[in-house]
Amino acid sequence: MKHLAAYLLLTLGGNTSPSAEDIKTVLGAAGVEVDNDRLEKLIAELSGKDVNELIAEGSTKLASVPSGGASSGGAAAPSGGAAASGGAAAEPEKEAPKDEESDEDMGFGLFD
Repeated sequence: MKHLAAYLLLTLGGNTSPSAEDIKTVLGAAGVEVDNDRLEKLIAELSGKDVNELIAEGSTKLASVPSGGASSGGAAAPSGGAAASGGAAAEPEKEAPKDEESDEDMGFGLFD
C-alpha cells in the first residue's frame, strides 16, 4: 500500500510514469523501508497505464458491490402492532435502576 501511495503522490505531482527510483526517493524521504519485490511488481502492473482511468474503472466496479448491513428476516412489530393484531398489548420495558457509580467511567469523571 505504501508503494502505491507513493506512486499516486508522484502522479498527482505531475510525474505521469514514476520509476522505481522515484518511489524509493519518496518513501526514503518519509523514512519508510522499501520492499523491492513489491515495488517491481507494482511498476510492472502499472507501466503504460493511465492512473486516472484505473481509478475510474475501479470506482465503477466498487459501485456494483452491495454495501450496507445485512437485513434480519423479521423486524420487530411497532409498539401498537400487537394490540392492532388482536394480541395482548405489550407492557413497556422498565429501565433498570441506575447506580450512581457505574462501570462505564470506572470511577473517573471527565473533569476530576
